[in-house]
Amino acid sequence: MAQNDKTRVTVDIYNRNYTIVGKEDSNHVNLVASQVDQKMREIHETNQQLTTSELAVLTAVNTMNDYMKLKEEYAALIRSQSKKEDK
Repeated sequence: MAQNDKTRVTVDIYNRNYTIVGKEDSNHVNLVASQVDQKMREIHETNQQLTTSELAVLTAVNTMNDYMKLKEEYAALIRSQSKKEDK
């Protein structure tokens, strides 16, 4: 992929600017960054003693947990759909 095919977007996550470079549309990148920022702030509200690094790790763990649950639900849905089609 050529450098010209990449999108460069600067986002604000938990009061820090990050430049994200990738294939995704800038609106998508901004939405993802906004969700990360929101999750970090939610976690911070429940435990204000966390360092930014600890907060980032907990945000990643929470996000991966949500992702894995959705992945499992999707797999179950596909299995269910396959069973219906086999009938």
